Amino acid sequence: MKVGIIGLGFRLGYLGFVFDQMDPDFEIVGYVDPAPAGLPVLEEKGISAGKSYETPQDLIANEEMDLLMIGSPNHLHLEHIRIGLEAGLKVFSEKPIVMTIDQSYELAELLHQHGHERLLVGLVLRYSPLYKDLRKAQLEGLLGDVVSIEASEHIQPYHGAFFMRDWRRYENYAGSFMLEKCCHDLDLYNGVVGARPRFVASFGGRKSFTPQNAPANEGVNDLEVYHRKPSGWLGADKVFDSDGDIVDYQTAIVEYENGVSMTFHTNINVPDEFRRFCVIGAKGMAEGDFVRGFLDVHNARNNEKVIANTYQAPSKTSHHYGADEQMAEDVVKHVRDGAALPVSALDALEAGILALTMDEARKTRKVIDLEPVWQRYDAALNGTAADQRLKSA
Repeated sequence: MKVGIIGLGFRLGYLGFVFDQMDPDFEIVGYVDPAPAGLPVLEEKGISAGKSYETPQDLIANEEMDLLMIGSPNHLHLEHIRIGLEAGLKVFSEKPIVMTIDQSYELAELLHQHGHERLLVGLVLRYSPLYKDLRKAQLEGLLGDVVSIEASEHIQPYHGAFFMRDWRRYENYAGSFMLEKCCHDLDLYNGVVGARPRFVASFGGRKSFTPQNAPANEGVNDLEVYHRKPSGWLGADKVFDSDGDIVDYQTAIVEYENGVSMTFHTNINVPDEFRRFCVIGAKGMAEGDFVRGFLDVHNARNNEKVIANTYQAPSKTSHHYGADEQMAEDVVKHVRDGAALPVSALDALEAGILALTMDEARKTRKVIDLEPVWQRYDAALNGTAADQRLKSA
């Protein structure tokens, strides 16, 4: 499979290695990136990144490819997706695929024009063995109707410090932390619920990565942990006095259109991290943790544990609990043979809209009703948005 890359950062550098492992015919024909942080990752593995091009248009005009992969900073995703779709290419974009509600409408209109099946998304956790087993248990009726969900994504201080130092610390480049980091998780639980979110409330802020909590204020000079993960574009050394505008903790409450409720919590200063969920249904309960690698399912009638699975990534260097390897294999099969994928661009848009609404609720301290958003989104996706704009003009 031949691919071109726009935005050869750390993420696509790693994915280039994973795809190369999964497909003996994988080839990167060229890339666009003025400062390709992921290039050394490929070179270390003996993988060529092809020719460097100045612009996406130059890359597309001069190379034949089966897939255009986008790993540029989030604020550029929509334009790069547009360029690929309008060139007639199949496009893979890292998450989040857009970074505002208005961009969600705009991309929905593009997908109406070009077909949403032309856009693949890097919501990699849908490919994880744990999530697949959760959905299998649900489909087998072990949970019954889903009633409520408690979920979280927590990351260690070294990773949280990376967000405070990287370009992702700025909402105008990355979107909010909830969008940039947690859209993975929100997508998973949207899938479990099987309905769109309707009402959202949220609270959060920054209380850990603040000047008064800097280790130097306690006489501690060893700051190695906070610089362990390298930052890329617009990287900085400041952690506790970061000039970024992202939060370091947030809690949200969601009610879905079918009445299911969910609480979701994120914190980026958790020493013993976990990424867990508890899905409670009328007939059973599923509890799992991607970091600690388990899935337990209990029967509500007799408390019997009917599933007790444990999970381990393929290697110590594997990202996302082995899901990257499965995603690469499935994407190659999809491009070659049209095999179905477990997540779509529409799933990504709905997860992004939920994340963005969580931040609107946090900033306004209001419960947000998503019904008007879904109405505009559906109009854009179905091609009726332009007609509505003409009528209101």
